[in-house]
Formats: sequence, structure tokens, C-alpha cells
Amino acid sequence: MTIPGLESIPPLWLQIAIAAVWVLFILAIAWGVNRSANKEPEIVRKIVHIGTGNVILLAWWLNIPASIGITASILASAITLLSYRLPILPGINSVGRQSLGTFFYSLSFGILIGCFWYLQQPQYAALGILVMTWGDGFAALIGQRFGQHKYKVFGSQKSWEGSLTMTLVSYLVSSFVLLGSQGNIWQTWVVSLLVAVVATGLEAFSFLGIDNLTVPLGSAALAFMLMQLFPI
Repeated sequence: MTIPGLESIPPLWLQIAIAAVWVLFILAIAWGVNRSANKEPEIVRKIVHIGTGNVILLAWWLNIPASIGITASILASAITLLSYRLPILPGINSVGRQSLGTFFYSLSFGILIGCFWYLQQPQYAALGILVMTWGDGFAALIGQRFGQHKYKVFGSQKSWEGSLTMTLVSYLVSSFVLLGSQGNIWQTWVVSLLVAVVATGLEAFSFLGIDNLTVPLGSAALAFMLMQLFPI
């Protein structure tokens, strides 16, 4: 099936357009929520956090070149750094604490794409980003709304409810990615479990938002190394 009018568009530009439209769509939703009368900064942040993270799936499925992904990561990182000084992204960086999480989040895309596109193993980049996107995103929402049992790690307050959510969602996400890329084998389930536990530990250390870098990089690296130790 072909879409009239798209046959003359170069494939690369079409790939970029699809990814860009998705990101703009998510930002538009976040902007609308931020403008609402009952806006909640954390909800706005998680809409962007979860929504834009899924662009890694488009990059993987559309086979977008690494150079495009790295360039987009550099631009996004620069914009987020400016947004800490200027009101470029209102509501996204308002977390009530000093944090570079948005910058680290953007940076992690470029690092993972640069590494795993080069190795021709893009599924691990997707795994790392999605563990951070969905795991950390839902952990924060559940922890803030239902977290009754608190604990602290180097001054950062967490909840056991949020951490358990991080483990569960990370396991499901990792299983989904590995199941789709290597099939229903024992490595899929064991590696996913180990990744989920380690990702939860990394997420607990969130000083200055560094978990937005350590969780995706650590999850992707661990999954890749374990699969080398226990090959199919």
C-alpha cells in the first residue's frame, strides 16, 4: 500500500518527518496540559518523559541513521541546558529540586544510539531508553501518589511502592524488547529480571537527576553483556 504524494519524498526525510511529528505531538499534549487550570508539573514532565522516549522505537523500526539520532540528541541536550536558564520548556524542568535530569535524558539517547547502532544491535539502545522511559516514569507517578513507605538514598527520598513499580515495569519492558528481537528463550526472561533489579538500584541513586543517564546506559550495557555471556 502506498500513500499518494509520498512516493517522491526521499526515505530519509520521511523517516525524520515521522519521528519529528511524534515528538511535536507529545510536546503539544504537554503544552496543553501545562496551560490547563489544574496543571501539575510532574504530570507534564512525565507526559514528555514517557511520550518522547518512545521515539527510540521509531528510530529502530525505521532504521534511522545513527548520525541523525546523535545530532538530534546533541540539539535536544543543548536546548534542555538553555531551558534551565530561559523559559524555553516551561513546566518540564520544574521538579521542585535542583536537577539535570532532562539534560541527562537527552544525552542518553545519543550515547546509546552511537554505541548500539555501530554494533548493529539497536534493540539494546531501545531497551535502555524504554526502561528509563516507562520504568522511571511510572515509578515516579506511583511513588508520589501511593508511596507510603519511604526510604532515603543519599538525601533522595524514594518509596518502596515506586521502587517495586520500577522493577515490574522494567521487567515487562525488557521482556517485550528481548522477546521481539530474540524470541521466547530462557535468556529473555532471566536477562530481563536481572536488568530490572539493577535498573531499580540505579534509579534509587537520583542525585541531580543522574539516574536519567545511569539507568538507560546501565540497563542497555548489562543486557548486552549478559547476552554475550549466555548467547542463543
